[in-house]
Amino acid sequence: MLLRQLALVSETQNARITPSQLTRVAAALQKQASRDFGPLWQVEATVDAFDSLDDVPVGYWPLIVVDDVPGAAGYHTDQNGQPYSLIEFGTSWSLTASHEMLEMLVDPFGDQLVAGPSPHPDQGRVEFLVEVADPSEAAEFGYTVNGMLVSDFFTQRFYDPVTVEGVRYSFGGHIKAPRQVLRGGYISWREPVSGEWWQQTWFKGSQPKFRNLGRLTGSRSIREAIDAKTKTVSRLASSGPDSRLYSAAKALIAQGKESTSALADALRAEIDQLRTENPAASAFKK
Repeated sequence: MLLRQLALVSETQNARITPSQLTRVAAALQKQASRDFGPLWQVEATVDAFDSLDDVPVGYWPLIVVDDVPGAAGYHTDQNGQPYSLIEFGTSWSLTASHEMLEMLVDPFGDQLVAGPSPHPDQGRVEFLVEVADPSEAAEFGYTVNGMLVSDFFTQRFYDPVTVEGVRYSFGGHIKAPRQVLRGGYISWREPVSGEWWQQTWFKGSQPKFRNLGRLTGSRSIREAIDAKTKTVSRLASSGPDSRLYSAAKALIAQGKESTSALADALRAEIDQLRTENPAASAFKK
């Protein structure tokens, strides 16, 4: 199994993200990738925080937090064809960072397709773009890791042909059937007869809706084009603070900070004591 190495970097202006915040989000993403995501998708990854893009080692795929995302497309590839993601800064930017991380880990180059029956009643078998966080991307379906709000994601059973009782279709259990779209989410697919791309979205109203995106032209990756059309990162940046989970996450962060500060103070006191009297130094006697 190849190890995928990701770098979380802030390129925001006026130091909107402190080094402490950056490392805490990176730690939450690392735990989500290793504990929650990796076992379900058979992916092994590291997530490390770096002060600057200048510090990112060769071979790492960057997750870059910026003030705003041009064209609202989070996924891109550089001049060498290597993937990177742009994350729009906001009060709940950890949610967007998690979303981009998960999709980069499953489909680094934004072009993985899986065949299955179309959600549209007038279509047959289609090709879905594998975007693991899109159907349940809304903040209300996320969860917290180390007090940070992170994204829900679907499992490999999401594209099953039929619903089977007891099957886990998403990590949080909110998706109850294959190819189900939750409020605030969407899925995308190519209809092979016409060659057109379609989506089922649930951004407004009481039910999901279908929309025809047309044929994909140009040299962009599929995911980059879909993200730009759907404005994923901007929508996530604005939706997080309105969610109940975001408020809960803020409370958890405050509680967690109190606990970690108490542990830090205790460890500092112990280190200070070791400077004057170290019991281990007199543990052996002749």
